[in-house]
Amino acid sequence: MTAKTSTAKTTKAATAATGIEDVTAFGQLNTDALTKASELATKAVEGINEEITSFSKKSFEDSVAAVQDLASAKTPTELFEKQSAFAQAAFDGFVAQATKMNELFTATAKEVTAPINERFEAASETMKSYTA
Repeated sequence: MTAKTSTAKTTKAATAATGIEDVTAFGQLNTDALTKASELATKAVEGINEEITSFSKKSFEDSVAAVQDLASAKTPTELFEKQSAFAQAAFDGFVAQATKMNELFTATAKEVTAPINERFEAASETMKSYTA
């Protein structure tokens, strides 16, 4: 075995060890990204749950108040007007809540997928460096 052959084998072994370390580090970063995404998703679900609970409670309270108001109507016309006003308010509240929930879900999806998207971009860049 010559010194040149020995040096080549040592260099090859060092390159392989570095490659294994790189793969391990890359895998750890992927695991960290999944953990972060999971934490963000858990936090988002808690927020969404609170929002739904709050809206449900308010809707129930508004319905109870509307029934009490409807019971105080003196004429069929007054009853119809109160019922129409309640129906319009309930519809407007629902549309506003649906819009709010849509925005919340959209923001949550972007936030939760961001760490994973970053890892896909890193993987893509790594693959480009090997093919170049």
